[in-house]
Amino acid sequence: MNRREFLRRTAAAASAVAIAGRTTDALAAAADAPAEPTVAKLPRWRGFNLLEWFNADSRKPFKDEDFALIAEWGFDFVRLPLSYRCWNSGKVEEWDQIDERALAQVDEAVELGKQHKIHVNINFHRAPGYCVNPPKEPLVLWDDEKALDACAHHWAHFAKRYKGRSNREVTFDLLNEPADIPEEKYAKVVRRLVTAIHEADADRLIIADGLKWGNSPVMSLAGVVAQSTRGYEPSRVSHYKANWMTGSDQWPAPTWPLKVKQKDHEEVWDRARLMKTRITPFKALQVKGSGVHVGEWGAFNHTPHDVTLAWMTDYLELWKDAGWGWALWNFRGSFGPLDSYRKDVTYEDWRGHKLDRKMMELIRAH
Repeated sequence: MNRREFLRRTAAAASAVAIAGRTTDALAAAADAPAEPTVAKLPRWRGFNLLEWFNADSRKPFKDEDFALIAEWGFDFVRLPLSYRCWNSGKVEEWDQIDERALAQVDEAVELGKQHKIHVNINFHRAPGYCVNPPKEPLVLWDDEKALDACAHHWAHFAKRYKGRSNREVTFDLLNEPADIPEEKYAKVVRRLVTAIHEADADRLIIADGLKWGNSPVMSLAGVVAQSTRGYEPSRVSHYKANWMTGSDQWPAPTWPLKVKQKDHEEVWDRARLMKTRITPFKALQVKGSGVHVGEWGAFNHTPHDVTLAWMTDYLELWKDAGWGWALWNFRGSFGPLDSYRKDVTYEDWRGHKLDRKMMELIRAH
């Protein structure tokens, strides 16, 4: 072999190695890239609700710090429960109006999500015609066409606003926690809102909360939307001494597992019951073509800390086994790992916050 041939073969071999290396790198990058979410298959997004627009009377800008810290801890999801009254007066005669300047703050949150590689799920916590919290809306979304028209109008506006954004970045969660209403009424509303969104953006991924405040899957919507469930059962654990729940200050301090004395029997809540009542029904929904995510969960800060962590562990392990993601009700505040003001926790001073290290490490592990 002469020198010229040796150099040619050496260069060819080096080129092949380089190409192979690039191909391997590309395959590795593709393997690491999150799959495009679909109605039938959601990623196991894990994170928190951010409550800055939860109530129009106390609206604040979304915080870059929240997104940065959430990403730093390894989470990849935020849900934004919004009140439409943050961009509308709430008066029926003005329901068609939208304050573009106000919505610029939601745009900023979506952009923060992109910068920090956190998925943003936009939810109407208060929509024209419905909110799970008082005060009641002037018209009823499930029964009044004017309310449904207004709600569809607002969702269509959001669809146009975020058209072109990948479903890896932004998804929509239609209505927070529909009450115990007939399934056919709810399904009619959901289908109308889906149509309004998809007429503006055919590719947008849409999630709908289950019925009975998010606790019951809606089989008639299987394959139409992904669905969001909840992790608050039993309420005697999650809402002990919650000032918005009548009578919760009279409940005995909860344990986990929980035993509640009834007139003629003892009611038991434990991991097996969570599996039977909270997991199995939504697994049946998955089989029919709807991905599942836990849009809200957590325990109020009056629940004893050891009970909270034991209860959380059972839920987290069940969801992990099911392949479902989740979002704690808040990041900072009475349900979260930061600044929760529990009386039975020794907090760690961390970045200007009070960190519940045990809770944070628990949720990070799942």
